[in-house]
Amino acid sequence: MYIFSVSIALIKALNIICFDIPYPANYGGAMDVFHKVRWLHKKGIKVYLHCFEYGGRKPAPELEELCEKVFYYKRRTGLAALLSPWPYNVKTRYSEELIQNLLQNDYPIVCEVLHTCYVLADPRFKDRLKIYREVNIEHEYYRHLAMGEKSFVKRLYLRMEARKLERYEAVVKHADALATVSTNDQQRFQSLYPSKKNTLIPCFHEFDTVEIKPGQSDFILYHGNLGVSENYIAAEWLIDNVFSKINYRVIIAGLNPPPFLKEQIAQHKHIELKENCSPQEMNELIANAQIHCLYTQQATGLKLKLLNALYRGRYVVANDAMLAGTSLHKACVTANSPREFVNAIEKFMPQPVSNEIQEVRSTLVADYDNNNKIDAFLNML
Repeated sequence: MYIFSVSIALIKALNIICFDIPYPANYGGAMDVFHKVRWLHKKGIKVYLHCFEYGGRKPAPELEELCEKVFYYKRRTGLAALLSPWPYNVKTRYSEELIQNLLQNDYPIVCEVLHTCYVLADPRFKDRLKIYREVNIEHEYYRHLAMGEKSFVKRLYLRMEARKLERYEAVVKHADALATVSTNDQQRFQSLYPSKKNTLIPCFHEFDTVEIKPGQSDFILYHGNLGVSENYIAAEWLIDNVFSKINYRVIIAGLNPPPFLKEQIAQHKHIELKENCSPQEMNELIANAQIHCLYTQQATGLKLKLLNALYRGRYVVANDAMLAGTSLHKACVTANSPREFVNAIEKFMPQPVSNEIQEVRSTLVADYDNNNKIDAFLNML
């Protein structure tokens, strides 16, 4: 990552269009937006945050404290949106009210993920500075989700949405600059849109310094949004191939675990489920775990659970797909096969963590420092 020294004198304010209400910051996409806004506030930038209210998430006073103004819009869901040639996730977020609010100022516009990018091609914004913030190759991500989805109806929807997202991605050509999340994604977009300024800016996260608790504990942790097929498939794989083969205590923690995962966990006395933890509870689990086992079958984007584990956790064992597109291999123990995971667990469960690991880890994760990333982000503007 390039580290820029940025003068922010010319940058007074910007608009951020968020696909969701980014507080509480309890899943990857929300974390990236919320902590980006937090750092923009630190740098004295006025943020006009435009976000979509759905899924039970409510307007948040915590956002009002960081932003000049927060606008909330309802998603327009339903069959008509499903039948649109636009992706459902784009069509349901189209808002003329949002467009009119954006027209009230002339500040740069940041579109968070492809779902909010319809303003890029709108002729009313042809003279505005527009940034596309990418966190996934969306159609690839949705195809992977479809492969792991157990419901036929949801699987059909995800496949249809993937096709629409692949066609729709061409809207990115109307952006002035791209902020890509991993080296793999940066290279892909650079090849597709070579004339666009393309800056590698990994996800923003909660932790501004590495703080690892010395000593040891008696449990292994896997955490994630368990309502997403990528994560519950990873949990199932770890239970079947790794956790069921060891005698150590295991905690699986995350949002909205499906019933079949609960049943699978209940079959093992040494595996415990902690569902829908508060951010404080999750941070305590992350800090106190002896080993973080991180596994995925989707080498897409950047996994924020990985950064959280590296900034606060003790030993981190991860597979190559989890580390794809990052510079974090040396900060982790790499394991791909069940035997490699088991061997790593057997090796590091008895080993207390010393104070020296914090200094080493800080050096290894320097590319993911929030202060460096916000300077790179402001440089694009």
